[in-house]
Amino acid sequence: MVTMRKQLRFDATDRGILRALIRAPRATTSALAERTGLSRNTVQSRLTRWEGAEVLHGFDRRIDTEALGYSITAYVFTEVTQRRLAEVSAALERIPEVVEVLGLSGATDLLVQVVARDADDLYRVAGLILDIDGVQRSTTALRMRTLVGYRLDQLLD
Repeated sequence: MVTMRKQLRFDATDRGILRALIRAPRATTSALAERTGLSRNTVQSRLTRWEGAEVLHGFDRRIDTEALGYSITAYVFTEVTQRRLAEVSAALERIPEVVEVLGLSGATDLLVQVVARDADDLYRVAGLILDIDGVQRSTTALRMRTLVGYRLDQLLD
């Protein structure tokens, strides 16, 4: 099934609005119109179309987990029994330290991003993941540093 999102084509006006939105995610429609030199109605109609097509995702700010006391970020590569994938996903969602879970193809099934307060806490979190019925094995890798942060500006060129 082809989704509406995949059918959208972005013109120069769209790219200008998206760039302004990337730079100021909480900007009002009027502020985006001012920044791009477009009418407020043009900006609003584009935003409405993108929201309907699920192009735009949440407006939450990214919080530095270290500021919350979680000094370790790790990625847990997890192999699961395929028929239990929904149950495993639901169980992962109940672990507060799990911040994101991605389904993968290849040698591992899930990439689970977790945070921990210290090494002992990471050991505990990894154990919680391994204790989930349907999880066969996991491998944990620590994030040492971010070399290229999340970015999308370059895709608009």
